[in-house]
Amino acid sequence: MGVEVITHDVVIMGSGIAGLRAAVEIKRKYGDKIDLGIISKVQLMRSHSVAAEGGTGAVLYPEEGDSFALHAWDTIKGSDFLADQDAVWNFVKLMPEEILLLDHWGMPWSRREDGRIRQRPFGGHSFPRATMSADKVGHNEMRTLYNKLLQYDKWERYDEWFITNYVVENGIYKGLYAINMKDGKLYLFRSKAAIIATGGVGRLYAFTTYSHTATGDGMAMSFRAGIPIKDPEFVQFHPTGLVPNGILITEGARGEGGILLNNKRERFMARNDCAPHAKELASRDVVSRCIVKEYLEGRAFIDEETKMPYILLDLTHLGEERINERLPSIREISIRYDGIDPAEEPIPVFPAAHYHMGGIHTDIFYKVLDENGNWIKGLFAAGEASAASVHGANRLGSNSTAECLVSGKITGILAAEYAVSSELPEAPEPKRSKEEEDFVYGLLKRESGEPSYSIKHSLEETMMQHFYVYRDPNSMAEGLKKILELRNKFFTNAYVEDKGSIYNTDMIAAMETMNLLDNALIVAKSAMNREESRGAHARVDHPKRDDANWLKHTLAIRNGENDVRFSYWPVTINTWKPVERHY
Repeated sequence: MGVEVITHDVVIMGSGIAGLRAAVEIKRKYGDKIDLGIISKVQLMRSHSVAAEGGTGAVLYPEEGDSFALHAWDTIKGSDFLADQDAVWNFVKLMPEEILLLDHWGMPWSRREDGRIRQRPFGGHSFPRATMSADKVGHNEMRTLYNKLLQYDKWERYDEWFITNYVVENGIYKGLYAINMKDGKLYLFRSKAAIIATGGVGRLYAFTTYSHTATGDGMAMSFRAGIPIKDPEFVQFHPTGLVPNGILITEGARGEGGILLNNKRERFMARNDCAPHAKELASRDVVSRCIVKEYLEGRAFIDEETKMPYILLDLTHLGEERINERLPSIREISIRYDGIDPAEEPIPVFPAAHYHMGGIHTDIFYKVLDENGNWIKGLFAAGEASAASVHGANRLGSNSTAECLVSGKITGILAAEYAVSSELPEAPEPKRSKEEEDFVYGLLKRESGEPSYSIKHSLEETMMQHFYVYRDPNSMAEGLKKILELRNKFFTNAYVEDKGSIYNTDMIAAMETMNLLDNALIVAKSAMNREESRGAHARVDHPKRDDANWLKHTLAIRNGENDVRFSYWPVTINTWKPVERHY
């Protein structure tokens, strides 16, 4: 068929908050000097970032008691001391300007009675610094960034293009391959620099807050390209996914005063074995474990129809007026999807896969690194796809959209600077394009087999059963065996029924399933490898944190078709030494 070539100075993979923030920074600093392309597998404003709800963390009011040191300490403590402290300091110091920039660009932040931007409490934070736009923060940030980007020229959108792989040769980024869903053809994008902003891996799990598009494509592509994946064992489960569908019930609901109740109507988070001081506003890993413990000890409700466990999130005492003002989407979601009005009765919730602390190995400036710490020239990663590492073993709520903004700004500046001072690298070897064509269209040639969605469903259930909040070594071994069986089934028997070229979503779904299988292998092997409990990674056979042996980052690197080898990276500790966490 032949591969057509498209050329830009900089290409951004992904159009969520991180990708759009990078695009805005490139244009506002360099204008028409940079020819920019933004590639998204969905329509630009359909990126998963629109689903973020509760807040964006930043120090806005030091005169009222907040400080960079407090934000940094909360973040590092929340990370269970696996965060790189230089990255955290960089992050907290850059965030206030991001809030004010968005404000100047038209972001509809909620306001206090004195007219200043409103912030609310979030779990693990010692000051109410979750900057809020009611409970529609992600959508409003996306809209604000996109409207700002429209002020500039010389950039092009590639909506509904699916990136299959990118090429690194001799430590240099050489380009990426993408399918245009509108014609089914494979294209080679060449550029001087590229930013990976493809989001997280949440669709590894059946019960998740993620959109169906969150299949971790950037992480899987990086793994196949030989790039290390940092700390992939750390998957965050948000304490309050709506039962039975997993839709996010923002931490802002607890920040506004919501309480968690078991089937005895006890406020269990107040017990000494949970978080007697912070209660519902402990860090997410702590709250999720306490909820699952209630279930394991027989104090959860069981949904009669789905047999799913749940506990109750009670907002009724907040009153209708406050719910309508600060949690309007949560009320709408609860009524629409569960038939429950939270102003009148509690909401059924349970921990759902929500965020991936791991990601593509980068330095504190989001430059993609190889195993030895060398920069892959021209390549950057931003947002949830990256691991700088600001979040370590557990992310605090409101720090995700914040890091998307900071990492987008940094990568936008550095990618543009690199592009204006560099030549277009040589194209990948011609045989590489032929290999990619064979790889992409090989699935279409298969005449029979098993649909990819069946394999994907089995994978999601496997991850829920064997790599959920609590992890048992025997169960994980069984789960890994199932993952390897599913990988074999996919590569030998996956079948794409649709043989057409235009909008072949069946083929795209198969490619996403392949990426999920790669990501499952990485997460599973890394979880089995880390023999301690830290943050979101809770091993029943190693219930304590082990700083003597495991105060280090995992680097997971491809080793053949079905294996992962491990290297390690030191944690930067320049301010606070690890201590035991209490909430």
